[in-house]
Amino acid sequence: MADARVIPIKPKDSKDRPKKKAPAKRPAAKRPPAAGSARGSRGSGGAATAAAHEEEPEVAKEHAPLPGAEPAPVAWDRKVADLLAFMRRRVTGDYEVDEFGYDRELTDRVLSAPLRPLYSKWFRVETRGLENIPDTGGALIVANHSGTVAIDSLMTSIALLDHHPARRQLRMLGANLVFQTPLVGEYARKSGSTLACAPDAERLLNKGELVGVWPEGFKGVGKPFSERYKLQRFGRGGFVAAALRTKTPIIPCAIVGAEEIYPILSNAKTLARIMGVPYFPITPTFPLLGPLGLIPLPSKWIIEFGEPIYTDDFPDNAAEDPMLVFNLTDQVRETIQQTLYKLLVARRSVFL
Repeated sequence: MADARVIPIKPKDSKDRPKKKAPAKRPAAKRPPAAGSARGSRGSGGAATAAAHEEEPEVAKEHAPLPGAEPAPVAWDRKVADLLAFMRRRVTGDYEVDEFGYDRELTDRVLSAPLRPLYSKWFRVETRGLENIPDTGGALIVANHSGTVAIDSLMTSIALLDHHPARRQLRMLGANLVFQTPLVGEYARKSGSTLACAPDAERLLNKGELVGVWPEGFKGVGKPFSERYKLQRFGRGGFVAAALRTKTPIIPCAIVGAEEIYPILSNAKTLARIMGVPYFPITPTFPLLGPLGLIPLPSKWIIEFGEPIYTDDFPDNAAEDPMLVFNLTDQVRETIQQTLYKLLVARRSVFL
């Protein structure tokens, strides 16, 4: 087969191409003279200003940011830079931890992050009486305890950290079991919790910290659903003695909604003894549904901080008077119980 020849195709001569008609020129729109310039003034200054206005590109106007709007790249750059600075401080150890192991930056940015959606979206917590919490200085918050798992203390902490004007951190007092549990104890220390004993409570109060205590303890957290919102004993009033010694106010706190997140139908005492825990709850969803049963029910929460009970008017040795301590303890307990009854009557339903 013979080799094929490539025959070049010559472009058409310019004479053969159809001529395009030039677009008709539109007269330029007249613009009013710029402010401060004389009409009909001579010289290059006025002409240059007019030309600059006429040649202003329309594309720049279309993509100009709205008034008051921050460009997205700047916001993201700031967030990335902030995150990198936080990671650098963690790696280099350039952060503060107090004598109890409390790490405020880690608590605010990492440990509290998963709790905030629970507070605002899942439980839809309504917080009342924040004006009763002082902006500075020590105070002792005493609250009812419930919920099978101590989520009520965490939600109270988020309410004060995120919604109080002074963003106060609640230094919670926990039982021995909390700090003996792997990972949980380390989390508790980092988030500002400490052992529920009089010396630690008094040290925190003397430093001007906001201290939280739940006197019902495991008796309140693990009580059956049939006894919901009925306060258990408040112990021997050690929290009252600590407040009297440090001359700090006692603020009663009532929490409604936590009783319904894990309704305890029964307690498997044999399993609890084997596992070394105060109780082993049987709820409508756990252990029947396995891991899914650990998801709390989305009840509607109300946290109300009552008026402070001031202790600075009592004599210096008031903490040594057992009758006075008992009376103040009973007063705090009765205040919380009556507030719970009031909130239960006022709320529309468990989940609304």
